[in-house]
Amino acid sequence: MSSIFTPLTLRSVTIKNRIAMAPMLMYTGQDDGRVTDLHLAHYGARALGGVGLITTEVVAVDRAGRISKKDLGLWDDNQIEGLTRLSGLIRACGAASALQLAHAGRKSTAGERIFAPSAIAHSDDALQPVALTLDEIKGLVNAYGNAASRAAQTGFDCLEIHAAHGYLIHEFLSPLSNLRNDEYGGSRENRWRFLLEIVEAVRKAWPEDKPLIVRLSAEDKAGEGGATIVDTIGLGERLKSLGVDALSVSAGGLTPTFDGEIYPGYQVGYAEQIRRALNIPVGCNGSITSSELIESILHREASDLVYMGRELLRNPFWLLNVAKSAGANPELAIPAYARATGPYERGH
Repeated sequence: MSSIFTPLTLRSVTIKNRIAMAPMLMYTGQDDGRVTDLHLAHYGARALGGVGLITTEVVAVDRAGRISKKDLGLWDDNQIEGLTRLSGLIRACGAASALQLAHAGRKSTAGERIFAPSAIAHSDDALQPVALTLDEIKGLVNAYGNAASRAAQTGFDCLEIHAAHGYLIHEFLSPLSNLRNDEYGGSRENRWRFLLEIVEAVRKAWPEDKPLIVRLSAEDKAGEGGATIVDTIGLGERLKSLGVDALSVSAGGLTPTFDGEIYPGYQVGYAEQIRRALNIPVGCNGSITSSELIESILHREASDLVYMGRELLRNPFWLLNVAKSAGANPELAIPAYARATGPYERGH
């Protein structure tokens, strides 16, 4: 019996299988941050392909927090309608949905003035960021809360806060990028403060019966002195106490280089350590492309969800092929797809 097709329930949301589409930027939006037809086609195809949880690319909480000028946004009420249409499409295609909120911080290329906890550039050829003032930090916490209120109107099933991969929240978490000497810097508890305040604001605005997910880089993987898995487990304990329902566990991204080996499933061990230490549902990722590796991950209970990216870009219907090989018979949004997946009754 395949573990891949076992449902997972988080609060009121049941995800029909253990495969999640990882958040991946499309760079096909417009300067107004609204959903386009290309977004609908892209996410709809993967949902029709049987994926259990479709996660959006980053949705910026602030215009200045976009990674690029073509990112989606939720800093304005006018952006609600398109995201509502997107969530409805994903639901009609048979999948659960997650909307990911983010601020690019020093990795933004959307303007001439970018922001970070400290005035440290992401790389030698990157723009120098401006260190945020205390008032600006408070304003961004409010921006996350306001975006969560708008997200609650879109019909998405889950909300995810992106706190990994070197974007603004991760920049606060790491001692390599946060050199502040106020209440948002110094000790790890101070460096956690920005994220914890965001989670509190978001959890108040997001419906109680819907799951909240946080994506973390378990380790900075940017050389000596960075945040470690021990730090992340401590942070995860605090997040769990604030009402976070699951952690999406990745690693690296703070700098352009990754200080470690990369191989199929190279980040799964981080998710497994966090799951066992905190007894909280986790999602893993990291060059995972085979159903055999996924079955191994799930059978040893290293992770509850497996996030896939590039393989779903190559083949949106990858999971239907897995179902056919495993002898599974998942419910299909378009029943005629059964001609490809079984039971192979001849149609008219």
